[in-house]
Amino acid sequence: MDAIVDISNKPKIKRKAVATGLLLLSKKSIDKINEGKTKKGDILEASTIASIQAIKETSRMIPHCHNIPIEGSKVDWAIEEKGLRCTVSVVANWNTGVEMEALCGVSNGLLCALDMLKSIEKDSEGQYPETVITDIRVLKKIKY
Repeated sequence: MDAIVDISNKPKIKRKAVATGLLLLSKKSIDKINEGKTKKGDILEASTIASIQAIKETSRMIPHCHNIPIEGSKVDWAIEEKGLRCTVSVVANWNTGVEMEALCGVSNGLLCALDMLKSIEKDSEGQYPETVITDIRVLKKIKY
């Protein structure tokens, strides 16, 4: 069994993937996001940087992923009624897709936001009974 699939015969073409995910939060945390700051700083700014780092490091985190030269990415945030949504798009001209990079970007962005909000989300026993990262999925893949 190959450790990494040989893609050398596939053509290099422009590819794009878009992924999304949702961090379910308390109203208190949503209010903090709207205010823009916590003790740890600006939530959306830090979480965007975390997302970009994950996009660029996907092949180091997931063993069978190829190291793809990323040519563009976009991280969008939406504050929803019950939480924070992260949507990431990634573009590369390469011989394999970038959906794993988009998914890693979403996951790490949401993890960073949770890390910055966990002191607010904890209950009296130090647990997170209602805080959930959910709905992480690929919205679309495009070959140009």
